[in-house]
Amino acid sequence: MAAEIFCTRWTPLILRELLCGSKHFNDLRRGLPRISPTLLSKRLKELQLAGLLTCVEGTGGATEYNLTEAGEDLRDLVMGLGFWGTRWIDTQKSLKNLDPSLLMWDMRRHLRPTPMPPRRYTIHFHYPELANRRDWWLVVENQDVDLCQSDPGFEVDLFVETSLKSMTSIWMVIATVQGEMAAGRFEATGDKEIVRSMQAWLGLSPFAQPKGN
Repeated sequence: MAAEIFCTRWTPLILRELLCGSKHFNDLRRGLPRISPTLLSKRLKELQLAGLLTCVEGTGGATEYNLTEAGEDLRDLVMGLGFWGTRWIDTQKSLKNLDPSLLMWDMRRHLRPTPMPPRRYTIHFHYPELANRRDWWLVVENQDVDLCQSDPGFEVDLFVETSLKSMTSIWMVIATVQGEMAAGRFEATGDKEIVRSMQAWLGLSPFAQPKGN
């Protein structure tokens, strides 16, 4: 019965998004761009019926999804699956099917603003090899981080030009910012202070290090 709930297609990934802080339908869609809205709605209803999820009207009338105690109790199982994949699935294969939307959404969610001075920062990421979705902006103000696909109109404090593969490798801790810079695959221009602390404020993938490290 547990397998019937957990092992349906997309359910572990939906749970991962919820466990990582997504509470609204559009946020879930941004973290899972390949699932259809219809199927996502169906899975959310199934999780509600199974007692893993509650659905309430949040601020501004938007529907808000929250894990119940039973849903939260799946954290070790869901995250353990991610750690297993990081350890045993071929890294090079995972770097062949890259999605800038998924990378940037995860970067926004796990970015650590603390190493930055308490003011607004705008970071422009440019992936020159992409035919579209090559430009992304992260706007960091105090502890709030927004992700934009169009120029937000603020002065850019840091401009990063690299390949999607290099940025993903850094995010997964397969490579480092300094290492990719030294190899000529990563260029960062702008505020020297946030360039120096970039490896720290990026946050990096929650599955990048073995559990417990």
